[in-house]
Amino acid sequence: MVKRVGSVYLVGAGPGDPELLTLKAERLLRSADVVVYDRLVSPEVLEMVPAGVARICVGKQPAHHPVPQDEINMLLVRLAQTNRRVVRLKGGDPFIFGRGSEEALELARHDVPFEVVPGITAAQGCAAGLKVPLTHRGLAGGVRYLTGHCRHDVELDFDWKGLADPDTTLVVYMGRANIAEIADRLMSNGLGGETPVLVVCNGTTERERHLVTELCRVSRETGAAGFDGPVVFIIGNVASLAQSMEPRDAALRDVAASALA
Repeated sequence: MVKRVGSVYLVGAGPGDPELLTLKAERLLRSADVVVYDRLVSPEVLEMVPAGVARICVGKQPAHHPVPQDEINMLLVRLAQTNRRVVRLKGGDPFIFGRGSEEALELARHDVPFEVVPGITAAQGCAAGLKVPLTHRGLAGGVRYLTGHCRHDVELDFDWKGLADPDTTLVVYMGRANIAEIADRLMSNGLGGETPVLVVCNGTTERERHLVTELCRVSRETGAAGFDGPVVFIIGNVASLAQSMEPRDAALRDVAASALA
């Protein structure tokens, strides 16, 4: 008798707002047998998981990984081998700093059927929520995504000279602990200290907080803000548009808010 094997769906949960989920992601959540989720999946998205569906948290924090990645990989394999429909739910997009590709390779090695369901990554969601473009003619002709910490907490080793490009938007994920070093490296390689930076915490949710600062002050001001939640840094001239996109007159702001309510 051939043993039946279930399927695993590597699903992007987006940046937090459940309305930013794809229709496919929502359908899979509602039909899952078990949901394995990360720390960055918002409570609002988790509320969409039907009652009675098993939930397994495998979230990590910097320097604190209660469930190592190798164990997560094998957990997905074992769950699928019990003929379950498994949704592996990841904040943002599963293949952008989500380690979804490592899980996909492990599933493939064990002949477990899987599918990747993309999600809106934090760079897109946080920028759009504040009406800030990641590219803009005359300000930024390209965008690059950068992880703010490396595996096993080793030293950040990037092409800093290439990253310090005033014509490119640089988005830093998971960089709160190392933002001072990142800013210093960029400035020492030629990026001006006055370069605008948009810092967004808990983007696209009701708990969102943000600030607009400059590269030379970003570490100090981020620390003073006391952000409690995932933070993304958008570095480059486009960040200067964050305040330009809002009505300047207080009465107009109230009208705009009422129209959106």
